Amino acid sequence: MKFDLNALNEEQLAPVLDTEGAILVTAGAGSGKTRLLTHRIAYLIEKGVSPYEILAITFTNKAAGEMAERIMQMTDAGEYVWVSTFHAMCARILRRYAPFLGYTQSFSIYAESEKEKLIALAAAEVSDGDDDLKKQASYHISNAKGLGLSPDEYKIDFGYVSNIENICSVYALYENKLKENNAMDFDDLLLKTKKLLIECKEAFDYYTDKFRYIHVDEFQDTNTIQYELIKLLAFKHRNVLAVGDEDQCIYGWRGANILNITNFIKDFNCKIYKLEQNYRSTKKILDLANKLISHNTSRLEKKLWTDNESGPDVQTYIGNGDGDEADFVVQTIYSLHSMGYALSDMAVLMRINALTRPFEQRFMQYGIAHKVYGGFKFYDRKEIKDLLAYFRILSNHYDNEAITRVINFPKRGIGQSTVSALMNEALMGKRSLYDVIMDVDGTALSNAAKNKVKSFATVIECLERQKGQLALDDLMRYLVRLLDLKTLYAEKNEENDSRRANISELISSIKEYTSANPGASLDDYMQTVTLWSDLDDAPLLDSVNIATVHSAKGLEFRVVFIVGMEDGIFPISRAESNAELEEERRLFYVAITRAKERLFITRARSRYMYGQIKEAIASRFLSEVDLERKQERRRSVERRFSDERDFNETPQQSTHSQYYRNDNVPKKQNDGNGFYVGETIRHKKFGLGKIISMSGSGISLSAVIEFDGYGKMNIAVAYAPITHAE
Repeated sequence: MKFDLNALNEEQLAPVLDTEGAILVTAGAGSGKTRLLTHRIAYLIEKGVSPYEILAITFTNKAAGEMAERIMQMTDAGEYVWVSTFHAMCARILRRYAPFLGYTQSFSIYAESEKEKLIALAAAEVSDGDDDLKKQASYHISNAKGLGLSPDEYKIDFGYVSNIENICSVYALYENKLKENNAMDFDDLLLKTKKLLIECKEAFDYYTDKFRYIHVDEFQDTNTIQYELIKLLAFKHRNVLAVGDEDQCIYGWRGANILNITNFIKDFNCKIYKLEQNYRSTKKILDLANKLISHNTSRLEKKLWTDNESGPDVQTYIGNGDGDEADFVVQTIYSLHSMGYALSDMAVLMRINALTRPFEQRFMQYGIAHKVYGGFKFYDRKEIKDLLAYFRILSNHYDNEAITRVINFPKRGIGQSTVSALMNEALMGKRSLYDVIMDVDGTALSNAAKNKVKSFATVIECLERQKGQLALDDLMRYLVRLLDLKTLYAEKNEENDSRRANISELISSIKEYTSANPGASLDDYMQTVTLWSDLDDAPLLDSVNIATVHSAKGLEFRVVFIVGMEDGIFPISRAESNAELEEERRLFYVAITRAKERLFITRARSRYMYGQIKEAIASRFLSEVDLERKQERRRSVERRFSDERDFNETPQQSTHSQYYRNDNVPKKQNDGNGFYVGETIRHKKFGLGKIISMSGSGISLSAVIEFDGYGKMNIAVAYAPITHAE
């Protein structure tokens, strides 16, 4: 054997040696739960348990692959252990017994795109004119399957939902179409496996005999149907080791049921072990995490501790606005990089992805390599691209890609056949697609199709009338009202929260652009935003990570910035019940425990959100950990900034002389010597620019530089990657 039980601490060793019966290991962040799981499986094999009788379930393919690899390194028989995700396990079971359920063993598994197409067909059959039905049905079908409910059962339990009759009709029709196609979706893999184990005695006997020892990782993330599968598979031997942390249950919005932990304790009368020693973070970071999570009541009592050093204090900062907040992060990254931290050691974490924009733009402006982890960069997000497509049409009537992108956004019932007919009319009449749409009555389309196209043309006509009359940010607000996006994204859920915030941030960015570039036209703005979004940001090994907290779960960084710590953002505004607030608190706990050595927590005094600049109130979580007063004291000695900071303004100046180890940030600070007003300089990202004015001196020197296509930027010369053009 290639493993050593001496590598485990006493907390980890106890559940490894306790192999019989049901066990819950409540494992704090960074406490070595994966090490425990892999050593326990290797120990079982050493004891003589057949690897074919061991099952290990986790949630991602990456986690399953890493666990399997560790087990194979520890024992020669490791390759025979079933290590998989829930969905992969179920697919493997169903391949063997598919004929019992009326499928062939070669059944297809539909990914999200195939699923959505089939739901769209079913929705069209139920109600051809209801464009919202497909979206409603898609959500409720997944919800129903996560709860293990048939269409009839779901209609009874969710009878209060608007349009539930049609939704469940689509659900039933969708199920029939899947069966006709000999196909299952991802939710079906779980649901059909449960059905198989309940109704097929042969399958039930085979798998309950086979799996003598079951291990479940990330148990706090299981949903109702996944827990029911565990109970079925463990029916005979009841040897289940569940490892999880209720303090990190942050996926309630997608079905994770925190009650599964208490249900497991009750259903299996299990033993409970706690992993409280943390190997990741400093004492001061853990003290903050413990103080925060103690305010939750839906948890098993535990307190993380560590033999690591105390580490530096958790630092806090309040900016006057989001640009000010981003400036502080830029300054701190420069300082830390000069101390030897790699850029990849650092992460900027936030509750909602709309907050990425000022950081993306600051990092590009100051030449800091970065990547948005687990998501799209701001200008690549669908709702942003859709709204900017309308502006592209106003700027360029010949932009057919923009027209075809949004002619049916929001849904107007304009399908591909209508678009093809319009393009054919344009081709035959040697006219632009834009002209054909604006004069659709002169086409051969049916009256019904004409009316749908007219609804799109009316939006364009309204925008054309306001173009030049309204400021650009007001024009975007007007467009949002025309499209009634407030209603479209009204339902309170994680996706809509993100989209509404992204739209608000887009309007804010337009206002910032026009403030920095008075008199700029729509054409100027569209050129600038296109250049910003097309900047060459090839992935680099050494780059700062920007991520939502949800995306960062399971990761760790030497340095973490948690930004936007304001009520309405973190916790999110829709968190009203105690259960929802406890999940938000767990999310903040997860963010804190991503940090190994240094933690910075920031917020802004005011923020542009949902159409207006509002005073931002400190997150209630800050007062729970006694950080709100510390922030106020720290901010009182910081130099003041204007309330109208934007992404073109200067970051705080550092007194450090900084030298860098790679090309992802400037190799050394400029001291300002040799730059002069009127000079043409070269920026690493923005190319050639002309210095319009300069102020300050030495390390505090800043310059207003006008870049071709990007407009004017007020840049701290000490930080900017600029050189003389000659």
